[in-house]
Amino acid sequence: MKITVHLENYSYPILIENNILSCAEKYISTSFKGRRIAILSDSNVFPIYGASLVEHLKDYQCFSVVLPYGESSKSFEVLKHVYDELIRNSFSRSDLIIALGGGVIGDLAGFVSATYLRGVPYVQIPTSLLAQVDSSVGGKVAVDLPQGKNLVGAFYHPKLVLIDPSVLKTLPGRYINDGMAEVIKYGCIRDKELFETIKKAGSWGNLEPQIPDIITRCVDIKREIVQEDPEDKGLRMILNFGHTLGHALEQYYGYQRESHGEAVAIGMANITTVSEEKGLTKKGTAREIKEVLRSYNLPITSNTEFSKLKAALKRDKKNLNNALNLILLKEIGESYIYPSSVDFFNQLEIV
Repeated sequence: MKITVHLENYSYPILIENNILSCAEKYISTSFKGRRIAILSDSNVFPIYGASLVEHLKDYQCFSVVLPYGESSKSFEVLKHVYDELIRNSFSRSDLIIALGGGVIGDLAGFVSATYLRGVPYVQIPTSLLAQVDSSVGGKVAVDLPQGKNLVGAFYHPKLVLIDPSVLKTLPGRYINDGMAEVIKYGCIRDKELFETIKKAGSWGNLEPQIPDIITRCVDIKREIVQEDPEDKGLRMILNFGHTLGHALEQYYGYQRESHGEAVAIGMANITTVSEEKGLTKKGTAREIKEVLRSYNLPITSNTEFSKLKAALKRDKKNLNNALNLILLKEIGESYIYPSSVDFFNQLEIV
């Protein structure tokens, strides 16, 4: 399956196909005419797929930068290490970076590509469900600060995205669940039929045979939104449903407790509960979302006092013109932007 993101001055293809890693050279050669490639990966993914990818890029000169697994690698300390490795290997603007990994590697590699030598080309090869359905597409690249997630970043699009659903077979169960939070999000914000498909399957085991189609649908939804709002100033904000509370939770616990998807699941459940109580969302929506989240082994609470999250909420990137732009649902499949403030959550005692 091929999906093309069409932007005013830039377009790129997204290819979704089982075992596409074995064809990486064929596809990369259509958009990259240089000879040298730097592969950025992590300590979980590279031992599984790194050697195979290098073998399938036999006509290129490849070197690898393998980083510690986890959100802590999206830091300025690790960023400097990556720059140092590129300089040590005489990496130039005629070379290519490949992001081989999940969302952390994709975000970091994209930020490196956007900033090193004022911009070098890169390719996304996402290996987690979350990265395949969401973070590898759309050109958002970033690193974290101690004060919050993705507070330093840019919009910088890849030359190509290669999505291989077959690699998900090596993912631990927790990270399948992690990605399913973003899949469920897409159903909530834009596609009731997708939500119903997820709900009917009721578990990853039942949904897995459909996953190439599920990934394709999520990517296509994101393509539509990104094309309409490339720089996240309007419609694209709906992609952050559940993320306002989710990012605050991640930051409060130093990215060491809930995974991103788990935090987003908690965010979706709680914000919908509040919006429903305020009459802003159709009755029964929160219950339906919570049931689906539970069926995919995702949490709906973190047992955290809301007062502890307020400082992080005030630094949310959707805080514009002194208003916190919240993403709410009218009902499943229909979302909207609701200008408010941190006070919206005041009735929450425990998140």
